[in-house]
Amino acid sequence: MHKIHNLFIAVSLLIPQGIFSQNDTLLVTEKTTLKQTVWQNLKYDGLSAFGGVKYTYSRPFHWEERDFIRLTGFVASEVILYSLDTNLDSYFSGQGENVPDWLVRSGWYLGKPQYNYAIIGSIYTFGLLTKNEKIRRTGVLMISSATAAGLLQTTFKTVAGRARPGAGLGKHDFDMFSNKASHHSFPSGHTILSFTLAHALAKQFDNLWIKSGIYAIGSITPLSRMWERAHWATDVFAGMMIGIISVESVDKYLNTSNRYEGSQKDRISWRFTMGVGTVGVTGIF
Repeated sequence: MHKIHNLFIAVSLLIPQGIFSQNDTLLVTEKTTLKQTVWQNLKYDGLSAFGGVKYTYSRPFHWEERDFIRLTGFVASEVILYSLDTNLDSYFSGQGENVPDWLVRSGWYLGKPQYNYAIIGSIYTFGLLTKNEKIRRTGVLMISSATAAGLLQTTFKTVAGRARPGAGLGKHDFDMFSNKASHHSFPSGHTILSFTLAHALAKQFDNLWIKSGIYAIGSITPLSRMWERAHWATDVFAGMMIGIISVESVDKYLNTSNRYEGSQKDRISWRFTMGVGTVGVTGIF
């Protein structure tokens, strides 16, 4: 009996210690999480954005058969649009005469780098300061996608040297490696930035009407560029595709690398559509 009594006392003394040690561990873990500073999150997000850019540029080396099929569809769509460029230029420039100036300017501002990045930066900064991981991730997605796509368009513009419709030289005029602004038509940089922003933002919502509204606003920029005869239809279509592909690539990187918490959201499946006299891209929600 004396031994049993001693055993009971020993167990009684050990149990509270075990409980308290578990509580101490939980408290330490909680405090460690709370100590994540703005600066630490900023560095982490910077590495995430950089990783997204690298991942985007490396993807062509890992393409599969379906990726080459999509590329073929894109090229075929561009060929069809190229044959219609002159007619579409006449159509949209005629429309532009009746479009309110504020709407045209809105499209221009939305695709201008300094204004576009100001919007993106505001979204990210809000998430950073409020320590909202979902908004931070959205900001990183936008920054990384816009950077990757922006660097691509700068290279393509210089190499292609395509004359803008407003230059009056026709759709066939190319002056490769030209430094003239009049020969930086392909692809549309304004369209790339506006659609990168729109696509990245739309992916954060499940409501179809909200998504549609965001894409409608994002489409103002490519339309305004054709209204002003700053770009051909092939230029803005290429810009839209570059923006979408960049966002999808960075989003996949952030998901597969588990850089941020949260389950993967349902994605939009983008497909090229071609028919008699029509060509376009369809997003399936």
